[in-house]
Amino acid sequence: MRMNQVASLAGAIIILAIAVNCRQKENLPVSTEENKAQVQRLIDEAWNKGNLAVVDEILSPNYVLHINTPGARMDLDGYKQALSMYHNALSGFSFTVEDMIAEGDKVVIRWTIRGTHSGEYMGVAATGKDIRVTGIAIRRLENGKIVEEWVEMDRLGLMQQMGAVPSPK
Repeated sequence: MRMNQVASLAGAIIILAIAVNCRQKENLPVSTEENKAQVQRLIDEAWNKGNLAVVDEILSPNYVLHINTPGARMDLDGYKQALSMYHNALSGFSFTVEDMIAEGDKVVIRWTIRGTHSGEYMGVAATGKDIRVTGIAIRRLENGKIVEEWVEMDRLGLMQQMGAVPSPK
């Protein structure tokens, strides 16, 4: 082999090794700690600061939401609408993660939302009442993005606090 052929072959091997190395890195599973950090970033930036732009960075374009809310959109745009609805309905809005547990590709959070009901929420006019609602969300991530989520929350308790549904006596 001539020297320039050897150099060309060596260069091709180096480029191939770099490409294979990059490809392997792309397929490495994301750690549970990285998944937890993404979920916490979503809470901190989107929910507590109202930064809708971060939603596109953290949720997959194919995001699917599973929630028992009549008429709710179960996609990425629906997630943004819900986020905006809470911020418009509750002044002093805060989202607190009480517990966070991760295993494999799932992150589970037990959370509390607090705020003052100062705007319309699901057809209920502002009451000025302080509210507190709790829930649990299970988020499934792929390659560092949330692709699917299941949410259970105390919507009845929330509606009772706003006076939309009578509280038991």
